[in-house]
Amino acid sequence: MVADAAASGLRHAGFVVDAVGSAESAETALVSEHFDLIILDLGLPGRDGLQFLASLRRGVSDRAGIPVLVLTARDGLDDRVAGLDRGADDYMVKPFEVRELVARCRVLIRRTGSMSASSLGFLGLELDRAARVLRGPDTAIELTPREWSILEYLMLHAEAVVPKAKLLQAISGWDDNIAPNAVEVYVSRLRAKIEGTGVVVRTVRGVGYRLERAPES
Repeated sequence: MVADAAASGLRHAGFVVDAVGSAESAETALVSEHFDLIILDLGLPGRDGLQFLASLRRGVSDRAGIPVLVLTARDGLDDRVAGLDRGADDYMVKPFEVRELVARCRVLIRRTGSMSASSLGFLGLELDRAARVLRGPDTAIELTPREWSILEYLMLHAEAVVPKAKLLQAISGWDDNIAPNAVEVYVSRLRAKIEGTGVVVRTVRGVGYRLERAPES
């Protein structure tokens, strides 16, 4: 399925992905969760994707401004114009290359400010979001996608205490069967990888985690 291939490719690129199969399910998800981007297939069952898009853009909540990338098998000029007129931010015709989908998603999220900086820095660490590379004082440091997501979230909220629940949300989608202690496991691995860089992840007992300067630094 197109949705499965797209979700798999995006997860491999480091995105957290939640997938639903209808406009009704999407509306429910948008009420209860925050999303940085919607990838909308126009061939939705029951209700046309363009109707869903128009309804989304008519809303008055923050979700009305979420960027939308439309996927469709309709490749005519009139179809593309109709999608853009109803509020689509980008348009891809099926079949498509997953690498291009990933690149377009990054551009749309960056354009709206959720990923406004192409890199993040904290003391001796630089997180190059475009190249997906973490650079320490002396060398590049290899991270798994979930380690990357945790460090990215901590850097976005540098020196603030980040609740454990927020980090769990950052590394998991609805379909991921992740134990509550998964954050502790990934934070422990992250600590080991950034040891000696002058940066530590401190546990604030009963609350969460905070990125700080290492005591010896």
